[in-house]
Amino acid sequence: MSESSNTTSEPETIEAFARRADAWLQEAVPAVWRENRGALSGTESDAIRREWDRQLWRGGFAGIPFPREFGGQGLGLAEDVVFHILAAKAQAPDGFSRVGKTLVAPMLVRSGSEVQRERYLPPLLRGEEVWCQGFSEPDAGSDLAGVRTRARRVKDGYRLTGRKTWTTFAQHADFIFVLAVTDPAAPRYRNLSMFLVDMRAEGVVVEDIRQISGVAHFAETQFEGAFVPESDRVGGEGDGWRIAMELLSDERGGSETAARYVEIRSDVDLLLESVGDRSDLARELEELEVRTEVLRWQLGKVVDLDDRDPGEEYWRAVSTLKVQWSELWQDVTRFGVEHGLPDHRDHWRYQYLESRAVSIFSGTNEIQRNIISERILGLPR
Repeated sequence: MSESSNTTSEPETIEAFARRADAWLQEAVPAVWRENRGALSGTESDAIRREWDRQLWRGGFAGIPFPREFGGQGLGLAEDVVFHILAAKAQAPDGFSRVGKTLVAPMLVRSGSEVQRERYLPPLLRGEEVWCQGFSEPDAGSDLAGVRTRARRVKDGYRLTGRKTWTTFAQHADFIFVLAVTDPAAPRYRNLSMFLVDMRAEGVVVEDIRQISGVAHFAETQFEGAFVPESDRVGGEGDGWRIAMELLSDERGGSETAARYVEIRSDVDLLLESVGDRSDLARELEELEVRTEVLRWQLGKVVDLDDRDPGEEYWRAVSTLKVQWSELWQDVTRFGVEHGLPDHRDHWRYQYLESRAVSIFSGTNEIQRNIISERILGLPR
């Protein structure tokens, strides 16, 4: 448990939580980030983001919606979203623990063993270990069930062979969760299993994928017979598809959207600070501002659904959110490239090129529109 977690006997109201979080954020957000975020180098930005994860733990704001017995704060999605909204207002950085907190922690809470939870959750929440995701493959395209990475059973575990691509945070990550084939003869969807893999294990090779933004934000991760202990398989053999689908739902969920809102709000604020006095841009800026606040309002609606019944209606709503935030961020960064100040040129170039991919991952926006048309609008397939 963090040093400053709320330990009062009476449950804290969400209003009291918001006041506590806001006061902490005003003190904790680094001044160098607030004042220079548009001009920081990649190395400087990475260092601040990594330290931010540790600050969240020390301040008692890491793992807000996770049970206390697993090292979290024992609160709910509402508090998590409120914190992210306040973080956006305070122009806080986004840490490196997004994949771990959004995907790995919920997966382990739902499907992990007690040993896995005890081993992996505390350092994840403390910001000591960074995670990345091993789903996409060069030859599988959008067909996740068609992955070819193979986990062959050996004594006390498995030997992992194959390639994963577009691995976000791979260069910084300590661990990766990997979807792999464990039984090639089993029916489709029942032939997959999920594994937790040490990125430092022998046989794990990371190769940078340099993007047009000039950075290597992604990587290709190769497994050349890397050994994975049986204790690091999540769930049973053949449970991989079910776990993966739950993960993809988490990746489009309220907590992920809240984290994305922090970045979008920060970029819109930077635009308002730098070119907000230009009358010729007022209408476009106002539209981006309104869309950003509509996203915040939609987040509140998703929180309400989660509190009442986190079922089909909730997951339909997050499909809408995914399209909404990804296309908004692309429009914000395009505006920044076209109209941002010269002092911020490198920032907007980087953000613009980074945002091109967000309408593809977490389930492409085309897939989300299929879900919206079929499950919300009731249109025929």
